Amino acid sequence: MLNDLTKNILVWVVIAVVLMTVFNSFSTRSTASQPMSYSQFLSDVKGGSVDSVIIEGKTITGKTSSGASFETYSPETDNRAMVGDLLSNNVKIDAMPPERPSLLMTIFIQWFPFLLLIGIWVFFMRQMQGGGGRGAMSFGKSKAKLLGEDQVKVTFNDVAGADEAKQDVVELVDFLRDPGKFQRLGGRVPRGVLMVGPPGTGKTLLAKAVAGEAKVPFFTISGSDFVEMFVGVGA
Repeated sequence: MLNDLTKNILVWVVIAVVLMTVFNSFSTRSTASQPMSYSQFLSDVKGGSVDSVIIEGKTITGKTSSGASFETYSPETDNRAMVGDLLSNNVKIDAMPPERPSLLMTIFIQWFPFLLLIGIWVFFMRQMQGGGGRGAMSFGKSKAKLLGEDQVKVTFNDVAGADEAKQDVVELVDFLRDPGKFQRLGGRVPRGVLMVGPPGTGKTLLAKAVAGEAKVPFFTISGSDFVEMFVGVGA
């Protein structure tokens, strides 16, 4: 399984690829045209070597008589003189309004910084939640471990020296195996069993044996982690 750092790197790589794809999809300008100086363009027009042009704002693209594509930029604020030269030299003229960014691109540019900040904030929040569940943002989260019924192999035969305690929880095992039998007789669900004793007396082992005998899942959590959920880190 991939660790959290690798997952985060993959997520950001995917985001970068998507962003580059979006920017490339909006880049519609052709790169096949050869750049040409404006003075050379005027000279070619007067020399009759320009076949057609497309005027888009101050950007001029076109084709020469030999079929080569070119692109130039007009420094003039008024293109009347240039248009007159084009018409007098029988150059085909097409005009287009200046290219404007699409509505989707405009929205994307306006919202991208905000979305980037949200992404960075989410990234750091995920990092704070990492570190084995000991981050500052993990307060209030349960650290209990679940063992499935097929994973619990402990039974009463594995518990020695606690005969009275085992007798007290036998009824609990019967209820977990068949709760309907007790409910039909008016029995209520046990709220829990509190096992008290010094460390090492087999409290956890007996609880696991109850789950093993009843063939039910078993949740385990240390006392410090349990208190930490309600009091705070370091309690």
